[in-house]
Order: sequence, then structure tokens, then C-alpha cells
Amino acid sequence: MNKKVNIGIVQMSCSADVEDNFEKAKNKIREAAAKGAQIVCLQELFKSLYFCDVEDHKNFELAEAIPGPSTESLSSLAKELGVVIIASLFEKRAHGLYHNTTAVLDADGTYLGKYRKMHIPDDPGYYEKFYFTPGDASLEESDKNGYRTFDTKFAKIGVLICWDQWYPEAARITSLMGAEILFYPTAIGWDTNETDPVINDEQYGAWQTIQRGHAVANGVYVVSVNRVGREADQQFWGGSFIANPQGRLLYLAPHIEEIVHVEEIDLQKLDHYRTTWPFLRDRRVDSYKPILSRYID
Repeated sequence: MNKKVNIGIVQMSCSADVEDNFEKAKNKIREAAAKGAQIVCLQELFKSLYFCDVEDHKNFELAEAIPGPSTESLSSLAKELGVVIIASLFEKRAHGLYHNTTAVLDADGTYLGKYRKMHIPDDPGYYEKFYFTPGDASLEESDKNGYRTFDTKFAKIGVLICWDQWYPEAARITSLMGAEILFYPTAIGWDTNETDPVINDEQYGAWQTIQRGHAVANGVYVVSVNRVGREADQQFWGGSFIANPQGRLLYLAPHIEEIVHVEEIDLQKLDHYRTTWPFLRDRRVDSYKPILSRYID
């Protein structure tokens, strides 16, 4: 059985013009599809500048319903091109209730659902707790909250978002739900006021390393898609990548340039990786109860 899938990643800069960003992203999806992409992932909050660098109530005006006009437009594009689209959007769930959310559109245009970011940071330049409510935990298997997988035409995928990438628990749970590929739409960069190049190198290295570790620990492919460009005091570092289930980089994007890249991956090899290093077989699930504690004093 042929299980090869062409993964498209769009790494781009953004402006203050929301409609211009949206058209730019759609054009780059077309470019990826023309290169043979079957699943295309966009970066985190691609329709606007990364507004979480300040706490400003006016930015809530950027939010929208999901599903809504943006997903309808992307659904039409997905159907036209025959590609799966992974799109990170600012969701207005209700008055005063907002989420950092990624929608998934299947290759026939079907809206498959959404994942709401579970881990929300609050750091200098990343004041996300001001804007976003964490996704609700899943209360039972049949509900649509918590960690999610999506059965697309080409693969069963899991989607996590930016700050989620630092948490091995999120990657593990999504992988245990059957995800063959983990996608991480992301917006992260260097503080332009930081003058120590070692700190900058360490931060980017840590970001890439932990996600490659998720690929290894779970025997899945990992696709991380970041933005580029200078916004306020952030130089977004690009460096989007695709890693195989042993953490080897199949593709690494540059730090500065916008890119549209398509990489073929072979899902048939997942069984080989997981039987060669059978981490899932040897999990001691009976011993993991302490992980539910905030801290083991």
C-alpha cells in the first residue's frame, strides 16, 4: 500500500493588513499545491501581525467565528486544489471568550473540526493569557475538546500549537490517539534587545530539539511551521522543519526568507521505526500516576 504523502509548509512574513495576509497565504497554498503538496500547514495566527506582544483590547476585533468566513474561504480552496489545509486562526467563541485555534479542512473541502491551544504562555512579548482561554480538557472519548486527531484524505494527523510544543504530554497523548504526523503552527523568535548570540542560539536549538524529541519518543513525523520577519521587538526566526520518527531533519527552512516547501514522507515506515525502537510497547502505564501532580513535593 502506497502511504507516501507530500507535506507543504508555508513560512511567511505578515503585515498589519489582514486581508492582504489572507490573500498572500492562499496564494502560497496554491504554490504548494502546484509543487505537489497534499497537506499544507500555515503558521500560527497567519492572518495578522503577532498581536500578543502587547495587551490591547482593540486586538480582540481580529477574532472570528470558527467555522466562519475564513474557514469557508479555505474550504473552497481546499476543494478546488484537492489539498488538506491546516489553518491557525483567532477564534471568538462567545462574548469575552476567545481561543488560539487551528481549523482543519479536508481535501474535498469538508471542515473536519478544530483544535484549541491547550498551553497558553505569558512571557515578555508573548502575553497570550490576556487574549486566549485554554482549550477545554476532554471529558470523554466522544467529545470534541482536548487533544485532537483528524482523519484526512491523506493521513491521520494531530495538531498542536506553538507553546504546546514544549510539553511532551501533549505530543504523547495526540500520538496515542493515532496521529501519524504532528503539526505545530508556530510564532516564535528572538528578542531583538538580546545581545548575547549564545542565548539566541540556545533558544532556537532548544525549540528544535524538543520537537525532534517528540518525533523520536512517539515514532511519528513532526512538522513545525514558523513565521519570519521583524515585528516590534521580535525577530521571528523561521527555521521551520520536518523531522522523521528518529528525529532526522528531512527539511530545514532558513531563518530569514519566506519559503514554500514540499517534502515527501513515507507513512509506511512508521511500523519499521516503532518496531525497531518499541517505546510504545515498553511504556509502564501503571507507574505514571505521579505525572498528574502539579509537583511531587
